[in-house]
Amino acid sequence: MDDLFASHDALAVGQLVKTGKIGVRELLDGTLTRLRALNRSLNAITDFHDGPLLEKSAAMAGKGPFEGVPFVVKQLMADCAGTPTTLGSRFFAKQPVAAADSAAVTRARRAGLVIVGRTNTSEFGLAPTTEPEFGGATLNPWRKGLSPGGSSGGSAAVVAARGLPMAHATDGGGSIRIPAALCGLFGLKPSRGRVSLAPIGETLAGAGAQHCVSISVRDSAALLDALAGSEPGDPYTAPAAGSFLAATQRTPGRLRVAFMRKPVGGPPLDPVLVAAVERTATLLEGLGHQVEEAAPDYDSAATGEALGTKKAPSWRPVRWNVWTARM
Repeated sequence: MDDLFASHDALAVGQLVKTGKIGVRELLDGTLTRLRALNRSLNAITDFHDGPLLEKSAAMAGKGPFEGVPFVVKQLMADCAGTPTTLGSRFFAKQPVAAADSAAVTRARRAGLVIVGRTNTSEFGLAPTTEPEFGGATLNPWRKGLSPGGSSGGSAAVVAARGLPMAHATDGGGSIRIPAALCGLFGLKPSRGRVSLAPIGETLAGAGAQHCVSISVRDSAALLDALAGSEPGDPYTAPAAGSFLAATQRTPGRLRVAFMRKPVGGPPLDPVLVAAVERTATLLEGLGHQVEEAAPDYDSAATGEALGTKKAPSWRPVRWNVWTARM
């Protein structure tokens, strides 16, 4: 069990369960044992699901493509019935547990995933590292003195350590993409409205999204197939786009790709990072794509200030006011 996720992604594990080559109980028990051992050094998981909560989670899992696969949900932008959603904050840790699952969590369960815990996040998801005062810092499994990034650092650390093949993550200004880059994972931020945020409506005026970090592109695509779609009351939804998993099997054709050597704001990039970007551009060009250097022209400081300023409608509860400002 210790090396299962080093050689199998979530779809492959789900197939093992479907064909009876591994039992769900065996998979859950072995995974939880490994996750607890990893967490002693990573501090990535804030809450484990035990006893009746775990039994209920297993019973709620459907027969979808991820049948029986253990999964963790970030402490941000998603509720799991019977557990608190802390937002990485001591204040919200005092709130009552969620009465129901968020829409995306319901869909994840329907796809077969068994939720076994919640993962650490920066407070309110507002930092590119994961070291909230409440819960403490999560460490990067590749080098314990480094951060796994944020705000989905807890999920990324678990997957990078191969404790799980994929984990729930959210992104407003890089909170999926930053941890994926720092932990050597695949991370995709879905289009606005692609995955419903019900019941919260939206975050960051629509910039906030939820999906996962994973060890394979196909896992990410298959989960997006499972999570995509609108719910009643959503302010908007992305247009239907067909199967994302099927799209991974198609030749992309010649793409137009832009790359940047300079950061949008702040000090210059480390030469090592610039060299990595240049190698990637050269690789893409060698594959036949149209590659060019380009950069958006805008005031990054003013944009950051605007993103950090939002007044919620007066009728919303206090908790929702905070949700509108997080990643």
